[in-house]
Amino acid sequence: MMHALCFAASRVSTTRWLAMAVAIAVANASGHSHGALAPVAAAADRLTQMDHISVQVVGRGSPVILIPGLSSPRATWDGVVPELAKNHRVYVVQVNGFGGDDPRGNLQPGILDGIVGDLHTLITGAKLGAVPVVGHSMGGLVSLMLAKAHPEDVKKALIVDALPFYSVVLAPAATVESIKPQAEMMRAQLNSFYGKPFPAQIAQILAQQMALTPAAREKVAGWTTQADMRVSGQAIYEDMQTDLRADLPKIATPVTVLVPWTAGRGEAATLGFYRSQYAGAPKVTFQGVGDSGHFVMLDQPEAFERALATFLAG
Repeated sequence: MMHALCFAASRVSTTRWLAMAVAIAVANASGHSHGALAPVAAAADRLTQMDHISVQVVGRGSPVILIPGLSSPRATWDGVVPELAKNHRVYVVQVNGFGGDDPRGNLQPGILDGIVGDLHTLITGAKLGAVPVVGHSMGGLVSLMLAKAHPEDVKKALIVDALPFYSVVLAPAATVESIKPQAEMMRAQLNSFYGKPFPAQIAQILAQQMALTPAAREKVAGWTTQADMRVSGQAIYEDMQTDLRADLPKIATPVTVLVPWTAGRGEAATLGFYRSQYAGAPKVTFQGVGDSGHFVMLDQPEAFERALATFLAG
């Protein structure tokens, strides 16, 4: 979810995080609710408000859960929800503190575990059984955490550009302990933006790191300005301190990882890196999406829609 904060290197890292972690990489001035609801909300049957997330429900049919990433609102999924709602009951998640929402329980440590707990409560309370879960970036990490903690909740998971330990992007030999000082620095940097207009230059840098097309970058930059930086800072810290690699062999849930790539690095090298990070996962497949940044659903909407349809039908 991610920077021209204090140092050039820190700027790039934070940028990458605000979308992955904005999903890890997207964030800003905070805390004020919007008067109008997003397009998805307008068509929603209801809004369920929980301690760490809110969930809008739209459509009829078999259930599917969509989880956006760091600093990203539920509008991340606006391009696919109307079609999904024709045959599915779609549960569209938004993390409290993102999209201009009140942070509620997310001003305390334990945001990621809290999201997992709320999702479990949602699934069991609504008697959904095992449900397909789609998570982008930080939402992808949360999907893996849910499958680990409550395997009975997740029928299968579509992980959109997320890793079981994001910090290896910042330092290939990173461990939870070695990366902790950098995680603390990123949290402090983002917290320092709270209560101030988020710098437009940094929002643009974040958007350029996370998306390729002008329209996608405009959306990402706008979402960045709506997030509560206190929540983004703590969420980034927790994302960087979560390493699920050793737990992957225990996650029997079928997992599909959607991997964006560009000509700069190439499909083979990019997919090779992701395969190395998911080594040990017993039921994992990978699908590349070319000419795309982190926000695959914005840069390559048709390819993303096809991948999502294939995932749900499989």
